[in-house]
Amino acid sequence: MPQTPRPPTTEVTATPVERRSLAPDLARGLMLLVIATVHAHMFRRFGTGGETFTLADSLDTAVTAFMTLFAEARGYPMFAALFGYGLALIYLRRTAEGRPWPWVRSLVRRRGGWMILIGFLHTALLFYGDVIAMYGLIALVLAGLLRLSDRRLLAHGFAWASVGTLLYSAVEGLLMSSGAQAGAIETTPLTDALFRVIDWPMLIVPMFGISVLPFVVGVWAARHRLLEEPEHHLRFLRRVAGGGIALAVIGAIPHMFVMIRVWNPELPYLIGAKWLHVVSGYAGGFGYAALIALVAVAIGDRRGPIVRALVATGRRSMTCYLLQSVAWVVLFLPYTLNLAGRLNDAWSVLVGPGRCGGLGGHRGDRRRHGTVRPSRTGGDLPTPDDLRGSTKERPGPDRLGHRRGRRRGTVATDGKRGSGGGGRPAIMEG
Repeated sequence: MPQTPRPPTTEVTATPVERRSLAPDLARGLMLLVIATVHAHMFRRFGTGGETFTLADSLDTAVTAFMTLFAEARGYPMFAALFGYGLALIYLRRTAEGRPWPWVRSLVRRRGGWMILIGFLHTALLFYGDVIAMYGLIALVLAGLLRLSDRRLLAHGFAWASVGTLLYSAVEGLLMSSGAQAGAIETTPLTDALFRVIDWPMLIVPMFGISVLPFVVGVWAARHRLLEEPEHHLRFLRRVAGGGIALAVIGAIPHMFVMIRVWNPELPYLIGAKWLHVVSGYAGGFGYAALIALVAVAIGDRRGPIVRALVATGRRSMTCYLLQSVAWVVLFLPYTLNLAGRLNDAWSVLVGPGRCGGLGGHRGDRRRHGTVRPSRTGGDLPTPDDLRGSTKERPGPDRLGHRRGRRRGTVATDGKRGSGGGGRPAIMEG
């Protein structure tokens, strides 16, 4: 088990892009790719008003099984952990500068408030399954966890998870068994937005409950610099990667049988299968994060076009997350291009990587050639996804946490059920 490092005592200075650790950016970029596949799969389903996938042929069934085992409910724990990782780095660096706790707490909570606002607007305008607001709520309500010891920190996380996973699984199971639909209401931009706003408070509560554990694990990981210095923790990361991913696949098998219609259980068993899927998703998310850290060590200083595109996507993760929602609305919904009615499950999944690559690759090439500079006050400003790129403060108060040389946006997550198609969503799949 890694030993707790001593807090840094030197002045915190800007981290140039070329010197930043690869693992956090690469992790966010790869998980945004997972988000893209899950969301495309899901938007096709709800764009046609369906509560189940088409499973038109063996390829559809295989794709749905694969997504359930390896993608759904496996990405969001990793992104919640990355969010906690970044917030912990902000806390450690600000306190190393000599900032008092009330000042740091105010900074964290102020950012959380802005994230809640952005998340609400995202929900109202585009997407049922926003997680930005939920991360903001964690920052606003649980900022005090940043000061706890490792033991107390993890105890809080497991306590939240023990209640949150049961609540989430029960709500999700009830929605799946009832086939919750919006009835015969015609799907228009206005009715779609109305349902999203009405459902927003009811979605945040169970999502909050299942996200605290990965958040605190991310805080713990930042204290031990697992992603910044993965070469010092190779044995531990290999165990987490191998064991976590294996447990995630095994735990997803019952729910996979439900999704491909091999098993049609009674409600208690349906809730149990969903609970096991969510709990094993924690292991999968942490396993993926560890695996990506190992890949980053193996890559070293090599930066091919795919790595550059993924890293560029990770550095602007909130922007890419929001742009994905725009793309799905334009492509899939009945009142836009309505591709949901023309694609089967398998083909819809292929749309996801294409869309994600289009968002990240162009920016990556432009950034490499120096034609794009990091935004200082753009859409990424209020969120703590400048996880690694902490910089020196400007003189005077830090309004909204603006800093010179801002490098990135916010952590996103995947797998929330999409809007449109007249279907009232279950809570989360990614």
